[in-house]
Amino acid sequence: MTWLKKITLHSGFIALLASAFYADACTRVVYQGSEQMVVTGRTMDFSIDIPANLWVFPRGMQRHGEVGENSISWTSRYGSVVASSWDIASPDGMNEQGLVANMLWLVTSQYPEFEKNGDQPGLTIAAWAQYALDNFATVKEAVDAFAKEEFVVVTDFIPGTDKFTTVHLSLSDATGDSAILEYIDGRLVIHHDRAYQVMTNDPVFEEQLAINNYWRDIPGTTFLPGTNRAADRFVRASYYIQAIPQTNNPQLAVASVFSVIRNVSVPYGISTPDQPHISNTRWRAVADQTNRVYYFENVLTPNVVWVDLNKLDFSASGVVKKLSLDQGQVYAGEANAFFQPAKPFQFQGL
Repeated sequence: MTWLKKITLHSGFIALLASAFYADACTRVVYQGSEQMVVTGRTMDFSIDIPANLWVFPRGMQRHGEVGENSISWTSRYGSVVASSWDIASPDGMNEQGLVANMLWLVTSQYPEFEKNGDQPGLTIAAWAQYALDNFATVKEAVDAFAKEEFVVVTDFIPGTDKFTTVHLSLSDATGDSAILEYIDGRLVIHHDRAYQVMTNDPVFEEQLAINNYWRDIPGTTFLPGTNRAADRFVRASYYIQAIPQTNNPQLAVASVFSVIRNVSVPYGISTPDQPHISNTRWRAVADQTNRVYYFENVLTPNVVWVDLNKLDFSASGVVKKLSLDQGQVYAGEANAFFQPAKPFQFQGL
């Protein structure tokens, strides 16, 4: 059977599967270049404006799960640079050890029940990624800790909206290791393998792998699915992250990862009447985990800014700093010098 006939026979099935899930969209890819060059890139796609600022958090910060008295608490072991959402959550960031955390929408997420007076403490979903950045240097450390399920991830509606927060969490580290954490039917499911370089949204990760396995039999240079649905973005990102140059040159590696996530971005202003949750890209982030540089691009400004983590004071005596970008402020190039001391934001909880 030729590849064209395979497409004809199976495209209806794939379209049906993909159309069954409508979610605020995002895409994440991990680049594994030569000589352990590792870069993680992601898009933040959302159906409403999602203002972002960049933050520097030092070690030694006292954190709280923000779900009432029955919350976990911890002290940050590692400093980090994060992109905030509305200054109530950390959906993306990299810590000083090169661990990267990305939260992406997964509409089929179902979290365990949380009892404010129960035996198991809770953590607001707004701080899920931050908890990983604060506490772990590697994916394996994080996976081993999360697998113990010593606390419950607690979610709620995004303030002022009818959007109930349902996300999954991806982790990658400076060795290229990778993990995907999803709550399915109230259970934590962890996919841990350095081969898991791509994550998008619905369907659940296991089903996305199955869809991608089908497309591996079709030459990517001849045909790739082109819609903005999550399953199609997964296939394109999976193909291109392998096709781009495998290099240890930071400039070329970062540019290559940007080219992939721009390819899977959703053009600004795109909306589909019968699929209101397919959303345009709001911002992009690329983390060079080998050289500890975090790049950020807001689609409404023409420039990329970056933060060199090697030049930051992450010591316990360091101060929290903020680079405001949520009002259309324009910066270009290395932005370390433009961060200003700021009071840390409070994570949205119950």
